[in-house]
Amino acid sequence: MAKILIVAEHAGGKLNQSTAKCVACASTISGAEIHVAVFATDGAPVAAEAAKIQGVKTVLTVNNAANAEPLAAVLAPQVAAVAANYTHVFGPSTTFGKDLMPRVAALLGVGQLSDIMAAEGAYKFRRPVYAGNAIITVEAPQDKKLVATVRTASFQAAPEGGSASVEAANVSASLPSHTRFVTRSAAATGRPDLQTAPRVVSGGRALGSSDNFKIIFSLADKLGAAVGASRAAVDAGYAANDLQVGQTGKIIAPELYVAVGISGAIQHLTGIKDARTIVAINKDAEAPIFEVADIGLVGDLFTVLPELEKALG
Repeated sequence: MAKILIVAEHAGGKLNQSTAKCVACASTISGAEIHVAVFATDGAPVAAEAAKIQGVKTVLTVNNAANAEPLAAVLAPQVAAVAANYTHVFGPSTTFGKDLMPRVAALLGVGQLSDIMAAEGAYKFRRPVYAGNAIITVEAPQDKKLVATVRTASFQAAPEGGSASVEAANVSASLPSHTRFVTRSAAATGRPDLQTAPRVVSGGRALGSSDNFKIIFSLADKLGAAVGASRAAVDAGYAANDLQVGQTGKIIAPELYVAVGISGAIQHLTGIKDARTIVAINKDAEAPIFEVADIGLVGDLFTVLPELEKALG
């Protein structure tokens, strides 16, 4: 029987939705026993949230002052120690998981399986390759511990309704002294997080300048949406790097994705292919984005967006 440990992602005392998506993935494995581990200075509030996720049997709290910040070098030895009694260790394919899980795999002496998008069995999974243009089925050896990241864009978050037990775990692990937290610098936008927002408005190179890109922020504020950007817009300096959506940026799956002035290069489409509804606004009727859009509007974005904002009130 598969016994799966999921490493919880959290910030500010709140559980990230990516954890519930990892649970959703693990729940598709028949007979799997799912545990969630919370690494923090005081994991009680986050553990209480995790315990409500349907499908979770046990939540483990690993409290340590060193866990005040999610440093991969510090967390990895602890995760590896907790993982001793598990067959699988899952983490989200987010910035957090991509940083942490390879270290965990290395400490456990195994390879890592990346971007699980579907489970066909306890050791058989599907994952994307070639920028999402192809899907392959991979089978991991059953005599080794399986460490993997879950493509969160491929799963709906597991619902609440669970009542898992919460237990404190005593972990004996040697923590590195060469890595320490210095400071955190992040823009306080007041907008939803790009990776978890249900609505996203993205702008492309057609905006023409960083000043013009402000109309994307304006529309996003009207919709209560997060803001994204194509790689071309980021490379041109119109938007910050952390807003980039696509193969080399963030892979997202919002309920609504509005692409403004984005042609639809395959690298960008890779990042949004799991969005529920895609709306494209572009003056080029032949733009590739229209091939995947649920709703397409051919027009000058500088005319369309003000009218759209006015219609939204």
